[in-house]
Amino acid sequence: MPDIMKFILNESSIESDPNGYLLSLEDWTEEIASQLANEEGIELSAAHWEIINFLRNYYLETGTSPNVRSLIKIITKKLGPEKGARKYLYALFPKGPSRQGCKIAGLPRPNDCIDFS
Repeated sequence: MPDIMKFILNESSIESDPNGYLLSLEDWTEEIASQLANEEGIELSAAHWEIINFLRNYYLETGTSPNVRSLIKIITKKLGPEKGARKYLYALFPKGPSRQGCKIAGLPRPNDCIDFS
């Protein structure tokens, strides 16, 4: 399996790792997020965008992609217990709010993330 994958969006070649995580944070756009979400079987809603933007801001502030436990704790603190609830986050990102959310947000894969796909 190659170390770098590429996909085309509007005639631009975007590089990702073999699991689909973008290699460059600067390549991310909302259009790319929509394409990544579509590939994951997700139709993005306002609720998805709230978490995606939260993840991106968190990454820009800390330089890390949070694991699920940290994500739940941080979202509960910042956005309230309803949005930080595990059930709510998994309803938005069924393959994992951290793994799938970070992927769609154009962020690096969380360090403790295991890919079963």
